[in-house]
Amino acid sequence: MLREQVTAILVLAFAAVAAAGERAAVRDDLSADDLARVLAVTAPAIKFEAAEPFEAMAGGAGTSRASVGRDSFSHFSETLSFEEEERFKLGNALFGKLWVEAPSSTQASDGLGPLFNARACKLCHPKDGRGHPPSGPEDDRISMFLRLSVPARTAGEFAMLSAHQASVIGDPVYGTQLQDFAVPGLTAEGQMAIGYTEITVVLADATGVSLRAPTYAFADPNYGPPDPELMISPRVGAQMIGLGLLEAVPEADILARADPDDADGDGISGKPNRALDPVSGELVLGRFGWKAGVASIRAQVAGAFAGDIGISTPLANSPHGDCTPAQAACLTLPTGEQERLGVSEAPDPILDLVTFYAQNLAVPARRDVGEPEVLHGKRVFNEAGCASCHAPKFVTSRNAENPGQRFQLIWPYTDLLLHDMGEGLADHRPEGDADGYEWRTAPLWGIGLTGAVSEHTYFLHDGRARSLLEAILWHGGEAQAGRDRVARLDGADRAALIAFLESL
Repeated sequence: MLREQVTAILVLAFAAVAAAGERAAVRDDLSADDLARVLAVTAPAIKFEAAEPFEAMAGGAGTSRASVGRDSFSHFSETLSFEEEERFKLGNALFGKLWVEAPSSTQASDGLGPLFNARACKLCHPKDGRGHPPSGPEDDRISMFLRLSVPARTAGEFAMLSAHQASVIGDPVYGTQLQDFAVPGLTAEGQMAIGYTEITVVLADATGVSLRAPTYAFADPNYGPPDPELMISPRVGAQMIGLGLLEAVPEADILARADPDDADGDGISGKPNRALDPVSGELVLGRFGWKAGVASIRAQVAGAFAGDIGISTPLANSPHGDCTPAQAACLTLPTGEQERLGVSEAPDPILDLVTFYAQNLAVPARRDVGEPEVLHGKRVFNEAGCASCHAPKFVTSRNAENPGQRFQLIWPYTDLLLHDMGEGLADHRPEGDADGYEWRTAPLWGIGLTGAVSEHTYFLHDGRARSLLEAILWHGGEAQAGRDRVARLDGADRAALIAFLESL
């Protein structure tokens, strides 16, 4: 009887939380008993003397327990079958495939560009990890680029944005992305110019921390001046681990955390972004991209093929990539479409295999979860309010597409919602329902392995932060109070917090 009463109380409590968000429905994939179990296991931590059960298994049963090293983000989920491992490895090969311009004797590999940012997916996501801004004039910029857009001006453009038929309006000449490479015989669009100003922040214990404030510009435009109201936003390639698990988080659990009007008065007002699913044509929750403007991993992969490499797929069949009508020479160049190979330059099963690969990159196991300093840092993380947006854990849907990702306790440290991050991080460029101050909460799992995998420790959407502490100190807006609590910590508490983050 007591168990039934507790179950009923938990179900009612969850419904009340959900009602404060966008909808009052609860998960439809769970029985009442299972819902009670999920609520219990995902409840916020209140004790910090020991690690929680299964805390080291950040990606559930699929967690990779391989040794730490440069390949820590490149292992497949431990739940894959032997046949699925083969699909994963084929997807991996295609993820690293170097595309060439058309026409070429390697007809299954041509179609690059004509304008592009990289020749392969792996160049923007080296070792399946984070991209980076150039560290100097000799360093490449391949894993970083500028998004472009202009304000809506016509009734048709406003209607298109309102209906989510597009998330932005591209520059009339340069489209939605600055492409700094071109195939032979064509001129690249221009270059991204970056400048930094060092700003010193003094913490409460008199420790000085230097932050680098970036400025960005579209330099050397080769097709005439861009629109005078051009909006630009820098992006580095994001780490690839755990994407399929994030796709398997039930929408109900994400929306239950949404509080766009801050009805509870806690200063945190996360809201969802919405995007059209290019497969179903329906408006669905956005989960992927720095502003949660993409509905699915498949859509993200197809968009990257088209925008970054200039390769068409069945989902984004644009063989000339981001070339605009104003770039006539680009549109006259040959494409890599081969009728005998199928529609588009990367016909199925290429898109399917790369999508499967992206869905099944395993999350590495946590390290040192029971160490006293890490547990101390976990307490600091929670008491500072960081977990309000970086939600530690979810249980994936019983109906997830991949059987190995069903009903898994995962620890991504994100709510997948948009939050106002203040003026310091603002790009002043709306995308879908996200305004120019809002960003999706970045997942923190794997963040402590960035140095091992990527051989750098550049964080945030543009890599401006050179350390985890710098990244925290850039937080503003809804995160300002948490940032200020961190700035007031003494040295021991601050070191523990960093130790906790490095264990993720």
